[in-house]
Amino acid sequence: MNLSFFDQFSSPSLLGIPLILISTTFPALLLPSQNNRWITSRMSTLQLWLVNLITKQLMMPLNKKGHKWALILTSLMIFLLLINLLGLLPYTFTPTTQLSMNLALAIPLWLATVLTGLRNQPSASLGHLLPEGTPTPLIPALILIETTSLLIRPLALGVRLTANLTAGHLLIQLISTATTALLPTMPMVSLLTLLILFLLTILEVAVAMIQAYVFVLLLSLYLQENI
Repeated sequence: MNLSFFDQFSSPSLLGIPLILISTTFPALLLPSQNNRWITSRMSTLQLWLVNLITKQLMMPLNKKGHKWALILTSLMIFLLLINLLGLLPYTFTPTTQLSMNLALAIPLWLATVLTGLRNQPSASLGHLLPEGTPTPLIPALILIETTSLLIRPLALGVRLTANLTAGHLLIQLISTATTALLPTMPMVSLLTLLILFLLTILEVAVAMIQAYVFVLLLSLYLQENI
């Protein structure tokens, strides 16, 4: 029983071929393609409004130098948002529940922000490792602590996204299993758990959107420190 709960997190395959690539590229097919007409469809208008809103929120804490990252951060936000929301549908696979994928997104982008800071302002970037006014005996320990906290940032990004989505999927499966198991014997209790399942599903939709936003927002804050 415990193994079956975690089967939903295993990557699907067909004839031994992993299908995770299809799972990650399929959300892009849901976005309407652009055309040359002035009057577009309602879906295109909604898409442009959503992209504009996301870009505004992500670029707000950044100065003008950071606006060069608008396309990368907005694309990442929409990508994570679609994958997280589509993963809540029945009989689907959520790639962002895989720690390897989240780290593959977090580590290169975090490293790019660090290298940007070291290239543009090396003194200020290295100065973050040692707060001003630190007593001389504490300098080696503080440098070690700040370096560790800097290196652990991409791991925290990946683990946060993986843990929140995995916990939500497990709770939904546990409560849905309890609902079907209690239906023949205690129908009233089963209806109560069904109500809890409905509320939990709404909560998970909010968590899916919030975690995508937090992931990209933290990257933008790391970028702001280095520009």
